[in-house]
Amino acid sequence: MTGDRQSGISDLFIIGGGINGCGIARDAAGRGLTVVLAEQGDLAQATSSASTKLFHGGLRYLEFFEFRLVREALEERETLLVAMPHISWPMRFVLPWHPDMRFESDTPTSRLLGIFMPWMKGRRPAWLIRLGLFLYDRLGGRRILPATRTLDLATDPAGRPLNPKFRRAYEYSDCWVEDSRLVALNARDAAQRGARIMVGARVVSATRAGDHWDIVTEGTDGRQTHRARALVNAGGPWVEDVIRNVARINSTEGVRLVRGSHIVTRRLYDHDRCYFFQGEDGRIIFAIPYEQDFTLIGTTDKDHDGPPGSAECTPGERDYLLAFASRYFAKPVTAEDVVWTYSGVRPLYNDGAKSATAATRDYVLSLDAGGTEGAGGAPLLNVFGGKITTYRRLAESALARLAPHFPGLKPAWTARQPLPGGDFPHDGVAALTERLRGSHPWLTPYHAARLIRAYGTDAFALLGKAEGPGDLGHDFGATLTEAEVRWLIEHEFARSAGDILWRRSKLGLRMTAEEAAALDRFMSEECVVSPAAE
Repeated sequence: MTGDRQSGISDLFIIGGGINGCGIARDAAGRGLTVVLAEQGDLAQATSSASTKLFHGGLRYLEFFEFRLVREALEERETLLVAMPHISWPMRFVLPWHPDMRFESDTPTSRLLGIFMPWMKGRRPAWLIRLGLFLYDRLGGRRILPATRTLDLATDPAGRPLNPKFRRAYEYSDCWVEDSRLVALNARDAAQRGARIMVGARVVSATRAGDHWDIVTEGTDGRQTHRARALVNAGGPWVEDVIRNVARINSTEGVRLVRGSHIVTRRLYDHDRCYFFQGEDGRIIFAIPYEQDFTLIGTTDKDHDGPPGSAECTPGERDYLLAFASRYFAKPVTAEDVVWTYSGVRPLYNDGAKSATAATRDYVLSLDAGGTEGAGGAPLLNVFGGKITTYRRLAESALARLAPHFPGLKPAWTARQPLPGGDFPHDGVAALTERLRGSHPWLTPYHAARLIRAYGTDAFALLGKAEGPGDLGHDFGATLTEAEVRWLIEHEFARSAGDILWRRSKLGLRMTAEEAAALDRFMSEECVVSPAAE
């Protein structure tokens, strides 16, 4: 479509299709508000697909005394597990310890140790780590996840891949999440509740006009004008740019862009647990089983000076992660082991911290109500920072800030409410996979397990009445079929091969360049985007 099209007035217009924007859209649509969301690229194209893929409380944040943030995140882990058992599941983390480990760190905990126990000289005593894990087990009201235990690495299988100097470790619980699928499913649920989700639609201007906003978007559907009673800026790394250059509002608030890079290697060990490695520089990294045949290692913490979309894992960051992991693994991890790298920019609230590591991970919601003395104008809510673990709570807080502008707003509702495909028990993946193979016995075990982990109960609808592989249409490779591609276009707003291979899935790790090109041609030439994905 070309030219200018003007839509009717909506209650809420959201800029940004990351986890915060889609989470707010879902919550608001479920409360009866009319919602429009515009994303300049693909859903989860930036930060929300470049995380370490964890629902976690943030064990290291305890060193910064961020107890409220950790408690809220820990409470959310089990709330989210129940709502999305297909894309999130419990994992056990192994934290190796050695008495000679030293840390150059400027956390509040380090400063206190330096004052009261100067003889430690940067060491972390075992009792301090155990105290942190004791708090971690209890701050969030844990019910589903098992508690911390001590491991003898000389006898436990978790010790086999490690340097033999590590004799003791602590094992605790956190959770895995498919981050970009989480975003897509929130967007889908919002759309099912009446929200309009626009991908490939860049907001070029937003102007306050008394009691509403006039918003202009440009994209594949041409130039469109929208009106909304309230505007939410969930632009992630672009949040500051939206304030200054799109809404043209003077503000002293801003973001600190921090780059987090990861490497994916061939599988480095055989068990299903993760490792939590502590570095001498005060940083931590994880080594996590990934996509069955790989290991994910990350993340770094570097201030990012370029455009948000330019983030890449630099050779220096890759080598840093390789050296960090090699200090723990018995066999060094080398550049030849790396099969993929990715990097994202965290839009942290600029609180003036000295280092990227020390900058707060908590979210900040800033409401500009407009009008005289903060009343009478169309509101603008700016969303700074946040963690994927607390996205649902952030959305609730955002609606609470906007509630005075929407009298009669329905109450919060999202806690433990299943996302699409998540309407089965939190420990029911194996049973659901067997049920899918029972109804479609021609599926391989890998294919059935992948579909359940991606779509949950929706896997049955995706396969429909297919009686064999031939009924699923063209096979693009790596078990990706035409039926699945069409499902992703019609229900999850996918428009290109990259959307499917690197965000709706990670099948890009398994497909050849020729197979990916064939998929892109198919989508651009033969598939029509559904009205829900406009």
